[in-house]
Amino acid sequence: MPSHQPLRIHDMALTDRPRERLVERGAPALSNGELLAILLRTGLKGSSAVEIGHRLLERFGSLETLARSPLEQLVEVHGVGRDKAVTLKAAFELTTRLAAEKRRESPVLDTPAAIAALLRDELSMYEGEHFVALLLTTRRRLIRVVEISRGVLDSVVVHPREVFRPAILANAHAIVVAHNHPGGDPQPSEADIRVTRDLIRCGHLLKIEVLDHLIIGRSSTDRPRDYASLRELGHFHS
Repeated sequence: MPSHQPLRIHDMALTDRPRERLVERGAPALSNGELLAILLRTGLKGSSAVEIGHRLLERFGSLETLARSPLEQLVEVHGVGRDKAVTLKAAFELTTRLAAEKRRESPVLDTPAAIAALLRDELSMYEGEHFVALLLTTRRRLIRVVEISRGVLDSVVVHPREVFRPAILANAHAIVVAHNHPGGDPQPSEADIRVTRDLIRCGHLLKIEVLDHLIIGRSSTDRPRDYASLRELGHFHS
């Protein structure tokens, strides 16, 4: 008497098991139907999960159309029940959210203006000096901003060790350092220039480039720009 038990993935030949193939060869080696079969897990009514996966693609024509199709249309496909349809909708929603995350990539910080725009609102609100480091990738995209030190009204103590420790831990390719001048004038002091040169030297030793040192102040009628770049002012050397 023929068996009416559903054909399960573990009953298939080893070379036909999509999960085993994924482990052995990686996900890119699998067809769309095989990847769908992994989500479907088991077949129903004599169909294998792989067969149902290919049936879905034949019905809807493409992954994009399949992903957009409502739950009611998915369950109409032979072998796809409510639970399998829900699993597919959840997987496609995760894919959509992953794509949205990729579109929200960290900003490219390749100009003093871009850096100032990122830091302006935060640093300009402090009554004392705050010193921060921006950790960057090889493409000068922001990894994160790290607060290094807080100071009094017109000075802040900065040690290179505290600046480069988070950069090393984050595997940053380069850094930009910045601090605010609560008095409003963004022009660097002699202490600012000394700190910058010390950091540049340490960066050379650690193979982490210091791209710039920005000072955030406030604009005025005779000073429309509210920041100063020590690189632009000539305090960095090629």
